[in-house]
Amino acid sequence: MIPPYFVPLFLFIFGLMIGSFLNVCIFRLPRGESVVLPRSHCPSCNHLITAFDNVPLFSYLLLHGKCRYCQTRISPLYFFVELFTALLFVSLYTVFGFTLLLAKFALFGALMITLIVTDWQTRLLPDRITFPGMVFGMVVSQVVPVGDGAGFFLARMAGMAGVPWRVDSLLDALLGALAGGGLLFLLGEVYFRLRHKEGMGFGDVKMMALAGFFLGPKLVLLTIWLAAVSGAVLGGGFLLLARKDLKSFELPFGSFLGVAALFSAVWGKGLWQWYLGRFL
Repeated sequence: MIPPYFVPLFLFIFGLMIGSFLNVCIFRLPRGESVVLPRSHCPSCNHLITAFDNVPLFSYLLLHGKCRYCQTRISPLYFFVELFTALLFVSLYTVFGFTLLLAKFALFGALMITLIVTDWQTRLLPDRITFPGMVFGMVVSQVVPVGDGAGFFLARMAGMAGVPWRVDSLLDALLGALAGGGLLFLLGEVYFRLRHKEGMGFGDVKMMALAGFFLGPKLVLLTIWLAAVSGAVLGGGFLLLARKDLKSFELPFGSFLGVAALFSAVWGKGLWQWYLGRFL
């Protein structure tokens, strides 16, 4: 008999390993480097990192957050990316169980974590993540139903009731990508017409198209709303505390979108059901 703690422990360790790989992606992809070769090395002294010094979490603690060879400080972000990825995988298990939904949102979570941290550090959302992520989302929609309901409604409106679930799911995914990417593109265009300067990076548009393929239209619109509210509150608070104006402050909106997308993936449907039951 498998002990009840085995699956969460396995997912935690697996999450640490994935988080370690995400750190490689976060560092190398914005620089146009391969995530496979060369082997992990210190970016300061270029010394290859041994397997013993590359154990997630523990190596960072044992080395006191410094390179063994040149003593250059290692960003604590490496530690927290690994830890957060592991905790996310365990959280997904508590919500979805050991199911295909867990696998789907673990993949989605890995993509979002990479984009969140990359945008926070570099203000970039690399195409090498967003475009493959869209393909993954479309493929996954044919294995695990998106379950939004918009595709079913559209099929009925078109007189195609009773279509296979994979068609419904594909429609949900496509509508989600259109709703997420399309809304941000429209908002960016409106801002540009009114202010005559870029207000929304096209990377954000592609990021929300990616999220839409996984989440469907309802949850991707919830994602954008949550990101806008949290960005306004936290960004406004920072401006007040730092006493800066908008011209001197660039908000990494993609990071807010990514965090909101993770929230929507885990708790979004429950939030929608609560809202519909309470107010409609």
